[in-house]
Amino acid sequence: MEQTEIIETKSGKIQGYIENGLSIFKGIPYAEPPTGELRFKSPVSKTWEDLLDTTAYSSCAYQGYTDLEEWMEKSGPESEDCLFLNIWTPSTDEGNRPVMFWIHGGAFIIGTGNDPTYDGTALARRGDVVVVTINYRLGFFGFPYIPGKIANLGSLDQILALEWVRDNINLFGGDPSNVTIFGESAGGYSVLSLCSIPAAKGLFRRVIAESAPSIDPAATDKPTTKIFRKLGVKGTSFEDLGEKSAEEIIDAQNKVFASDPTNIMALRPVIDGNVWSKHPLKAFQDGDCSDIDFMIGTNLDEMKLFTNMKSLSPMAAGGEKFIIAYLGTMGINPEKSQEIIETYKESRAEQGNMETSDLIAAILTALAFQVSTARLLEAQSAHQPNTYAYLFSWPSMNGNFGCCHAIELPFVFGTLDSPTFGKLVTNTAETQAISEKMMDAWISFARTGSPGWPGYDFENRATMVFGEQCEIVNAPFDKERAAWDGLLEI
Repeated sequence: MEQTEIIETKSGKIQGYIENGLSIFKGIPYAEPPTGELRFKSPVSKTWEDLLDTTAYSSCAYQGYTDLEEWMEKSGPESEDCLFLNIWTPSTDEGNRPVMFWIHGGAFIIGTGNDPTYDGTALARRGDVVVVTINYRLGFFGFPYIPGKIANLGSLDQILALEWVRDNINLFGGDPSNVTIFGESAGGYSVLSLCSIPAAKGLFRRVIAESAPSIDPAATDKPTTKIFRKLGVKGTSFEDLGEKSAEEIIDAQNKVFASDPTNIMALRPVIDGNVWSKHPLKAFQDGDCSDIDFMIGTNLDEMKLFTNMKSLSPMAAGGEKFIIAYLGTMGINPEKSQEIIETYKESRAEQGNMETSDLIAAILTALAFQVSTARLLEAQSAHQPNTYAYLFSWPSMNGNFGCCHAIELPFVFGTLDSPTFGKLVTNTAETQAISEKMMDAWISFARTGSPGWPGYDFENRATMVFGEQCEIVNAPFDKERAAWDGLLEI
């Protein structure tokens, strides 16, 4: 293995390895292990004296269980000592390259920046950019919530990792003043939350949110309290958990989630009034983020990943009655719900025959992802012309899954051979061509603030569609978008 030169970071000396013309550093600790007295505390910067070998991934965060787990590739041992980052760079010179800082998804209970899908090699080589991936605390370790006591530890981990990048990335050929944060699913939720968390202000210049779920403004301590009870603790004192092993805590978390598998994001960043006080949509509407270049998009059939899972598949079997009842829980009356259903039937008729399961997945996709995405675009574009929309529409190899949640990831990273997505994506000339177009767009946005297509505005709603045809479409599926006007507080 060819070694890199020794890099003297502000934390300590490290040495990585050279491969495919890149200098690669894996498992760099950006914080002290959040164990012992630091368990359930804000992260603390780490320093060291000896030369640190950074040629292999370090531990990932403890993983909770969901049906998603069967789709995730195991990427190293799990540990509470998980606060590490990884860097791919074309050179450790003074190249002042754009920095692409990735936050992984996984419903805030699974996932890791070590996943082979997120290998930064293709992006770094193709775009002459510096790629950073991180691990942060997940589940009960990262996102317990007790009002006035504790919240958003995982978000604070992300911020400390960004501060490490600000202070050190110039040593890796990166420009600390040109950082793009990008993430998918829970990672998309994360990058949106960071837009309106005061402590993150100034740590990044650009944002790409991929398939970001609608941000729920409600903050409840019920999931945290339930886990305390499963652990046999009567109160909510985290000191009482000192003797509990990580395995005991994860087991209790899994049991709580098993009782309600539909609420897989019960542990998540919350608007607690301390770390995070303002919903991103309100921040965008108020112009608080007018200095942030912004790109956001969704996949055409996001929810088909979930409606095909054993715990959530009963939703798809409920038919139109399920949709009407479900929308009723959101304050939408049956007459309006039926109008929405008919709008979707008419809109999708041009795509061919629509099964009831397709209809349900389409409406659930709008509720979970697309309505909030459209409103964020509208809000930010009023203040920032560098606001862009995309839609990913390439279908998976498994027809039942369509263009489901997360399927765009190997296209964005140029990792079409990733074992994580072997069931859904294959590396062909067609998929490679789409991947190259997406990588070029993401790189261009990180470098210049523009991905290469017109900005989003109310008049045209220009959207780049990545699919069988990669083309700019004005206001795709606009009847569906308009069907939700005046509904839902997102």
